[in-house]
Amino acid sequence: MMGGMPPTAAYDEIADWYEHQFLPGTREGDPIGVRAALDELLGPGRGACLEVGCGTGVHAEQIRSLGRIPLGVDLSGGMLAYAKDRLPVARADATRLPVRDAGLDAVVAVMVHTDMPAYPEVLGEIARVLRPGGTFVHVGVHPAFCGGFADRSDLDAIVIRPGYRDGHWTRNSWTTNGVRDKVGAAHFPLPALLRSFLDAGLTLTGFTEGGAATPTTLSIRAVKLST
Repeated sequence: MMGGMPPTAAYDEIADWYEHQFLPGTREGDPIGVRAALDELLGPGRGACLEVGCGTGVHAEQIRSLGRIPLGVDLSGGMLAYAKDRLPVARADATRLPVRDAGLDAVVAVMVHTDMPAYPEVLGEIARVLRPGGTFVHVGVHPAFCGGFADRSDLDAIVIRPGYRDGHWTRNSWTTNGVRDKVGAAHFPLPALLRSFLDAGLTLTGFTEGGAATPTTLSIRAVKLST
């Protein structure tokens, strides 16, 4: 949805499919723990909450229900055409957020870090726009159990093949019903992902996993402690 390279045009091309075919199949319940992660790690609050890579804006309602004011940025005009009816949005690159320094109390990035090859730079931008004491919540596919290296065709017996340690871009996917075979994905091994938070000046304060017996998502809460 945002970031640097293939996802930009790709999400424009699949925006209608994403809104009308993909999303309806994901709205029942909370199968991979996205809503639970936002409730637990973001929680109730006041003021603006920026969603980086907001896509079509499907998380705005939940953010609003937590007492916060949802705002969104995304690089894909096709996705924002749907999002604009759900929250105030701006078209922008995640590595250059149109927000002043220390301007926000909360930022979230939900299921988008694999769309951003420059995610470490994005985390630096998020740290820049957060006020001291501000909270960032990352909800993403689990780096150890999801990716081109993970055969998830049988959720009772997920097979992890060589490739986890390699940071790479891939279109390999265990399903043709999702997004990854259409737009590809960047992979960050767990140590590299966590190190990117620390390098950005963010302090890790909470974690949760979601999904079936083998987790599908890893969510992280981080706080900016100083300017």
